[in-house]
Amino acid sequence: MSVRSSVVVLGGGPGGYEAALVAARMGAQVTVIDRDGLGGACVLTDCVPSKALVSTAAFMGGLSSGATLGVLGAERASVDLAAVNRRILALAATQSADIHRRLLADGVRLLAGVGTLLAPGRVRATCADGHTEDLDADVVLVATGATPRTMPTAEPDGERILTWKQIYALDALPGKLIVVGSGVTGAELAHAYIGLGASVTLVSSRERVLPGEDADAATVIEDVFRRDGMEVLGRSRMASVERHGSGVRVTLVDGRTVDGSHALLAVGSVPQTGGLGLEEAGIELTASGHIEVDAVSRTSVRGVYAAGDCTGVLPLASVAAMQGRIAMWHALGDAVSPLKLSRVSATIFTMPEIATVGITQKQIDDGLTEASYDMLPLATNARAKMDSFHDGFVKVFSRKGSGTVAGGVVVAPRASELIYPLALAVENHLNVDQVASTFTIYPSMTGSIAEAARRLH
Repeated sequence: MSVRSSVVVLGGGPGGYEAALVAARMGAQVTVIDRDGLGGACVLTDCVPSKALVSTAAFMGGLSSGATLGVLGAERASVDLAAVNRRILALAATQSADIHRRLLADGVRLLAGVGTLLAPGRVRATCADGHTEDLDADVVLVATGATPRTMPTAEPDGERILTWKQIYALDALPGKLIVVGSGVTGAELAHAYIGLGASVTLVSSRERVLPGEDADAATVIEDVFRRDGMEVLGRSRMASVERHGSGVRVTLVDGRTVDGSHALLAVGSVPQTGGLGLEEAGIELTASGHIEVDAVSRTSVRGVYAAGDCTGVLPLASVAAMQGRIAMWHALGDAVSPLKLSRVSATIFTMPEIATVGITQKQIDDGLTEASYDMLPLATNARAKMDSFHDGFVKVFSRKGSGTVAGGVVVAPRASELIYPLALAVENHLNVDQVASTFTIYPSMTGSIAEAARRLH
């Protein structure tokens, strides 16, 4: 009679709960120790809530453009932010409860509390009700996530100076919201709030917003920001954020000040790896506190794996989930392919969205890879014209010689859905002729993907 492997997972976010599901289905005895609620920050305070907020703002944006389509009066709609946030928090709680039920149905044991590593293969659970329990484990997965980064000169107070975890407590639109940070989180939330009707100033330390993204895409989004009435302060590094009267004051390193009613800090995140006994157990951490892992999620200690934002590999829920699955497949003896970041598709949920997969324009421009590309503006697409969408484009990259699709960028409404054909092409090494010869619907946004591929023939 075979002995069941025992698996202990620290953290119930996407990396943790997806790993637990895989391990349970492979016959392991699985325990998940989670402190904040199943789904983690992704479901409860980050990805799910922020995208729900963006969806509400996008709906409002559709109403404001109603006159273009001949619909009068819709632009006078207003937002009840308290009701919006109640809905957001309720759907996040529902999603967390769904994950809870799914894990229990698959036989996963759940402990509410914090897990610490006593030694490789031994975990102590300090539960919320005060009791402790020591668990032996053949496999340990650390998936404890990350938390908003703060600075001594910009400490959140939960009232006027907020992190992305705290904004859903607001019961009214800010009179003037100052968003510090123009990366993905800052850009998404800044655009959401201006779409809801708030006055927004975006403080960006870089020359343009979304500095790590495709430059053509970032230019489109920054132009949309400004056209929608957002004040964008480029090359403006924040020195401090503090309460000032009944509002806040953001001081920049050049001495300028920006006053507002609220400030949202979107200056990155830090891994939650402290106090877990990791270094004492011999697990190597980076200078930033992230856990070092290889392409199958192994740490430097045999039998201990890690997944998600605590590893610093790529801060995406989809990547965390795949890291967790790969860890269990590898640890429990199933066939496994290493994580390939070159095939990861990602989306920034601004309005329009930016979705990417594969190689980048910068890699081509820097001579790191040889590829051709074609870019079609969204304004030429018949479906986009019908829906009054003007901003955006489709860009497809192909390898020189073979014509294999190497990547792409889509800037459009629902780009998160439109990137999937290009992700399939990259994953399965399709060439541009195969993409071009696949029937598309007319009229449709995907028609532009096929057209860009035809032009690369």
